[in-house]
Amino acid sequence: MCRNVSHEGGSTRYPTGGDLTRAATTSRAPRGARFNFRAIGERLRAYRLAAELRSEDVAEQLDISRAAIYKLERGEIVKIDTLERLAALLGVSLANLLGVEVEYHDSAVSYFERMRQLESRSERIVAHFDPISFLLTSDDYDVWLRHMLDESIPPTLVDRHWENTIDRVLGILQERKSSFSRQRLAVTSLIGLRQIEQFLHHGLVGRLGLPPGVQLERKMAARREVLRIVEFLEADTAGVQIGIVSDNMPNETFQIFEAQGEAYVAVSPFRLGELPNLRTGIATITTSPDGVGMYRAMIDRLWADSAKGKEGAALLGQLLARF
Repeated sequence: MCRNVSHEGGSTRYPTGGDLTRAATTSRAPRGARFNFRAIGERLRAYRLAAELRSEDVAEQLDISRAAIYKLERGEIVKIDTLERLAALLGVSLANLLGVEVEYHDSAVSYFERMRQLESRSERIVAHFDPISFLLTSDDYDVWLRHMLDESIPPTLVDRHWENTIDRVLGILQERKSSFSRQRLAVTSLIGLRQIEQFLHHGLVGRLGLPPGVQLERKMAARREVLRIVEFLEADTAGVQIGIVSDNMPNETFQIFEAQGEAYVAVSPFRLGELPNLRTGIATITTSPDGVGMYRAMIDRLWADSAKGKEGAALLGQLLARF
């Protein structure tokens, strides 16, 4: 007996019962189907964190052992009906949990956890963040980000839930930055000149209308972050390539993770710059060859036309002089 799971581009038939090996090799599965068990485990952990469930909570609700949950998140093979029950518990589709071309995240916690997972095994990352990749920011930025995120939550929504969400996201971000400082994977960062101009204009604020003295302090903090990017450009830092783009940049951030023949494209509405956003939007992660190819082509075009090295530093220097 088979269960149809709808996803973009049609439906995939998965045999119910049995383990995922048979689902991947049976003639009733999609032609050429290949399941990345480690990625399934990673997605499971990310969705569990977003649902604010501990491993023991999931084990209790599914009436299985906690050890089984640990094995699942390590990417060990499990029965398909267990994954179906997990997907229902976590409020996602089986296709999303299996990663059938596209996975969706309406939680900043699950999305940034997936970013951390993918970065941890990537050899190279190509990214555009608005305005600057968090991995390239100073340690001081982490402190300012906490203020910005607190300010970004409307007073009517300030409660333990959002305080907890901010704490968890910041914890994941700090893990990412710490890992980056240790392994120094290759990073290519596209930075929009117009986004930097807006960044300097607003400063590191979570909302508009802050007192003038606070605004001035935040603008100076933003200026220091841009000067840090200038230093990266002038020093030609090993493993870090930066291109300053004068052309229009996409409204949403994106990045490509590359490692050992696999590539993921992540696109996100969540924002860690001035006027940040952790609450609203749907992020996507895909391994679709079409998606990866389109983003690579766009990145190649933007990179070719960008200002690099001392030329990029001079461009930012001119912008800083205006502020």
